[in-house]
Amino acid sequence: MSQTFYRKGFLALAVATAMGAATFAQADIKIGVAGPMTGANASFGEQYMKGAQAAADAINAAGGVNGEKIALTAYDDACEPKQAVAVANKAASDKVAGVVGHFCSSSTIPASEVYDEAGIIAITPGSTNPQVTERGLSAMFRMCGRDDQQGVVAGDYIVDVLKAKKVAVINDKDTYGKGLADATAKQLTARGVKPVLEEGLTRGEKDFSALVTKIRSTGADVVYFGGLHPEAGPLVRQLREQGLKDVKFMSDDGIVTDELVTTAGGPQYVDGVYMTFGADPRMLPDSKAVVEQFRKSGYEPEGYTLYAYASVQALAAGFNGAKSNKGDDAAKWLKSHPVKTVMGEKAWDSKGDLKVSDYVVYQWDKDGKYHQLEKQK
Repeated sequence: MSQTFYRKGFLALAVATAMGAATFAQADIKIGVAGPMTGANASFGEQYMKGAQAAADAINAAGGVNGEKIALTAYDDACEPKQAVAVANKAASDKVAGVVGHFCSSSTIPASEVYDEAGIIAITPGSTNPQVTERGLSAMFRMCGRDDQQGVVAGDYIVDVLKAKKVAVINDKDTYGKGLADATAKQLTARGVKPVLEEGLTRGEKDFSALVTKIRSTGADVVYFGGLHPEAGPLVRQLREQGLKDVKFMSDDGIVTDELVTTAGGPQYVDGVYMTFGADPRMLPDSKAVVEQFRKSGYEPEGYTLYAYASVQALAAGFNGAKSNKGDDAAKWLKSHPVKTVMGEKAWDSKGDLKVSDYVVYQWDKDGKYHQLEKQK
């Protein structure tokens, strides 16, 4: 399948989802894919859809779910909490059996309340705020780690490897960004490096001159940003343009997209940027065939593509294992059985969190590409 086809298909999807939801095929079991299909973070929605659709196609070719074919329906929340609740209610009225989503934690948390009431099982490929799974919801899962795990990895790396003495911790005031920044600041403080600045910016802002001036006044040698690429890009560019070229910049799994290069204004600005993310699933033996198939089609399965693929696999395994298409039955089965996925074997605890989290550190280079770094102690 050509890249042109993928792009045209996704553009058609984006137009359709802006009006509500787009169903890919008529079938017996509906699974929703919820996330930012439009807006500043649409690159993550695209990753979700590419991964989920590829998984659904493979599962359908192998016999489907309890003998029924999967039909995916895309729901666009634009990373807006109120819109997330609206699409969650739409998904419930559409009688979806399960949901892959959402992306932003501030969307996943309120939407999951709707799914819980409707008896829909949900698994998020990318929402890392601890509260996603700390509210006692029986059928809420993640395919990723948590901020209190990611923050520890980031904080330790800043202290042990970057040898920072003064760290400015910035967040985007959103549930995800602030939660992760707070977790990182907590770990830094526990390691004896109390942040010299903790400051918030607003999503959608582009001029960070005043913030850069404040960072400069602290003498920070590392800037940590909890947030997403639309703000991370301009922030790191303005740090460089305003003379802070030697200050190291570190962020999170919210910048795991080539769009970071675009928002920063070019690869020269992201060169050297660090970020935390799960160990690259494209490097796993279990993903080799799927990754090759994506690449033959002209699409690089970066970021959360394989996380979404694995999430569909987990939902299908839950339904098939329970011999039921009811969310509660599938959730109960998943909490007592490991599942083989494109990202390796996954198992969940009673809260719906992965039993094993694998956060590592990556670095962007002068060509605008990111690479997993060797673990350092």
